[in-house]
Amino acid sequence: MANTRDIRNRIKSVKNTAQITKAMELVAASKMKRAQDSAIAGRPYALLLAEILNAVGDRASELKHPFLEKREVKRRGILIISTDKGLCGPLNSNLFRLVANIDRSAAFVAIGRKATQFLTRTARTLLADFSVSDQSRFAEVRLAIEFLLNAYIDGEFDTIEVLYTRFLNTLRQEPTLDPLVPLDNLDEVIHSFTASHQATAETRAPEDTREMLFEPGADFILDELLGLYIKREIYQRVLEAKASEQSARMVAMKTATDNANTLVDELTLEYNKARQAAITQEILEISAATFS
Repeated sequence: MANTRDIRNRIKSVKNTAQITKAMELVAASKMKRAQDSAIAGRPYALLLAEILNAVGDRASELKHPFLEKREVKRRGILIISTDKGLCGPLNSNLFRLVANIDRSAAFVAIGRKATQFLTRTARTLLADFSVSDQSRFAEVRLAIEFLLNAYIDGEFDTIEVLYTRFLNTLRQEPTLDPLVPLDNLDEVIHSFTASHQATAETRAPEDTREMLFEPGADFILDELLGLYIKREIYQRVLEAKASEQSARMVAMKTATDNANTLVDELTLEYNKARQAAITQEILEISAATFS
């Protein structure tokens, strides 16, 4: 049995660790609420924008646009959204498990240091990497989006896909790979978006079958909407990933704090047993000396 001094030192060390993880849990909880609110608040706008784009597309003539043309896929382009920091449970490892199933010919653009490190370590093609703060302002994400769109237009890859962790609730985050460009079937995109985010009749735009007159024209509006839609969809996925990160970190730190408190209880019991054994041994030695 370990001596009481060693047990006391270990109890002190575990308590200090518990204080740190508790503080990190509280910080993550405050950030989690803001991130979740931002992700959930952006969903109706993203869905409405997709429905508007679909409605305009049905009324527009044959529009030639790089985002609508389906190419022969020689090289996939994937935006991967991870975290900058660790201590968020299996969030990143679950995401990278999907990367392992992707052909090595794919080209990646990374948001988050963990993704950059993983892609570099596994010798995959990394075209660029970016960092986004916890506030996740659109101005921070815009650089990554514009780089991605310009690379697609220049023909560096033939698809734009987004690999991120979709936020379901505080305890559930799901790694997801969403194809984004080319936009060859918006009906499927809207159906998938509605199903994945459990959109209700109140959040969806009412169906309108009236004849619409577009000024300066449906083709012009569709051309403008395409870029706006893609930028918004990528930004929405960044918000989802940030909400997932803070939720996973809060849960991980709470679990670590609970485990530390349990270990302190076990060590305290062990300390009391060791202390009692030492006292009993001293009494026996005194008694033996007295009667000898």
